[in-house]
Amino acid sequence: MKTSHWNNLLKIIDGELLPETPVAFIIDSPWLPGWHGISTLNYYSSEKLWMEANLHAEKTFPDVMFMPGFWSEFAMCTEPSAFGARMIWHEMDLPFAETLINDISQVNNIKEPNPKTDGLLPFIIQRLVNCQPEIQKAGYEIKFAIARGPLNIASFLLGSSEFMMAMMMDPDNTHKLLEKITRFTISWLEYQKETFPSIDGILILDDIVGFVGDDECSNFAAPYLKRIFSSFDARVNFFHNDAQGLVSTPYLKEMGVNLFNFSYEHSLQEIRDLAGEDITLLGNLPPRDVLAAGTPEQVYEDTKKMYRSIEDKRHILWSVGGGMPPGVSTDNIMEFIRGTRNVL
Repeated sequence: MKTSHWNNLLKIIDGELLPETPVAFIIDSPWLPGWHGISTLNYYSSEKLWMEANLHAEKTFPDVMFMPGFWSEFAMCTEPSAFGARMIWHEMDLPFAETLINDISQVNNIKEPNPKTDGLLPFIIQRLVNCQPEIQKAGYEIKFAIARGPLNIASFLLGSSEFMMAMMMDPDNTHKLLEKITRFTISWLEYQKETFPSIDGILILDDIVGFVGDDECSNFAAPYLKRIFSSFDARVNFFHNDAQGLVSTPYLKEMGVNLFNFSYEHSLQEIRDLAGEDITLLGNLPPRDVLAAGTPEQVYEDTKKMYRSIEDKRHILWSVGGGMPPGVSTDNIMEFIRGTRNVL
């Protein structure tokens, strides 16, 4: 992120109102390659093209906070690859990681990875090491350590339906799996911080938290996420869950979260009431149906409606309810920005 954007983010988290309405988007491989005009496979395999795509976005939208900024990732294959999952690649689509076990009773077959040596993780770090001089020369810093959340990783290693069933039928082995994943995740975040001391934020993405009930959230999600967000003393603890978010939102403060990206299906006021006044919210225009599929005129009008939907504008970053989806045009992003700044 730009130093100025990072400083503005901290001000927003502290409850300050900025002179200009802050706009932010989570961007990564679902959107960047297609928007930049390259294949998904080229985006992953070429440091040069990866760097060009990220710089293209930053220069096209200089007033937008792109988060986490220069995200070195291989989509959902990132963490499962470290556990040994087989990865399936596509030229124009996201890769896919196959499951490692088909029953929670096989949890002892899963070995806790070493983030310095296992899977794609060394390549993620090396890409950033190689590109860091150019990133800094362009005026940006690496500010976030990033990982998928423990329930998300578990669902890839076991399968989503199988993991949901395991929480109900075999809680002991489920906790054993989540314990392994949590220890790994903490070491992975610490390794990122060790390699890049400029990091002062943690971003955890876990949509599976949005599919569980309150008992499961309090037993299988919140305690592990709290430990992960305590990996190091970060100024920004950023949690992304753009699935159903009403169950997890009351646990945000307990987990140490101070920035939350949630589903567009929940209004800003609804999440504010559940999260409390001190959690900064990132959202919540529909990403696919409006920002990607809507006309520029629709994006503009719906953005104005979103802005007017909540009276207290403190602790808000204006965005979509999730990450930037495929197919979002430059014109629609420009109209989103205009919609947040022409609301009177």
